Amino acid sequence: MKHSSPSEKETHEQAGAAGRTPVTVIGLGMMGSALADAFLNAGHRTTVWNRSADKADALVAKGAVRAASAAEAVSASPLIVVCVLDYEAVHEILGPAGGRLAGRTLVNLTNGKPEQARKEAKWANEQGANYLDGGIMAVPQMIAGPEAFLLYSGSPEAFETYRRELDVLGAGKYLGEDAGLAALYDLALLTTAYGLIGGFFHAVALVGTEKVEAAAFTALVIPWLQAMIASLPSQAQALDANNHTTDVSSLNINKVGFVNLIEASQEQGVSTELVAPIQALVNQAVADGYGADGLTRLVELLKKPQLL
Repeated sequence: MKHSSPSEKETHEQAGAAGRTPVTVIGLGMMGSALADAFLNAGHRTTVWNRSADKADALVAKGAVRAASAAEAVSASPLIVVCVLDYEAVHEILGPAGGRLAGRTLVNLTNGKPEQARKEAKWANEQGANYLDGGIMAVPQMIAGPEAFLLYSGSPEAFETYRRELDVLGAGKYLGEDAGLAALYDLALLTTAYGLIGGFFHAVALVGTEKVEAAAFTALVIPWLQAMIASLPSQAQALDANNHTTDVSSLNINKVGFVNLIEASQEQGVSTELVAPIQALVNQAVADGYGADGLTRLVELLKKPQLL
């Protein structure tokens, strides 16, 4: 792992004494534009670049500097933040400019997989750059707000050097030197959101068959979910202890509940594709002899997909 070069540290110290650290943002989709806007609002000299140059217009009007090329954008700042569609786009954009990354810090906030992040870190280090991979746990409208937080992994020196700048975007959480950790946590957290939203969509479709308005139903959903979420810490403790006993609701009971849920959905004309996989998992756990256990037992089955 490459350590911060003296030139990078000196640049950062000089910026701290003179004002704000210059920042480059590459990729100006909805999220990239929100990131650049946050840096601008915090007083950073912000250089921007996007393959479709017109996407920079609004930011330039607010004071951003439009780079003529990705290479020029990289050269403009000691801290480069990239947020594009995928890692293939990262390589297409930064590959030709790789030689200019030496002595700089690259923060990649592009959504991807852990192994992609590790390969990107290796490439960046070979160019002489420090590397942080990141996961943005916010939608664009939340950036720089109190509820936004971002996950980072990779160079500890880079995170400590630029923590103040990165916190402009949202509270930063450093996960460790393994560059793949941020992507792993990001995808895991997204899974919780997709699961919750998927269940909500199925529920709305179900009551909607009787012309129940989604807004009225949601007034009941929120307190129900808040009560369920309160149980997550105790479930996490049970998982860490590998203790799946329950005094709440066994898998045997949930198996019956899922029969009713699936059959009622079918009778109401609602697809079961969002909930049927969970039913299959519950059925498998019961068939394997775990009917008296709680739902936490399903995690063990998920770790052994060959059994399903």
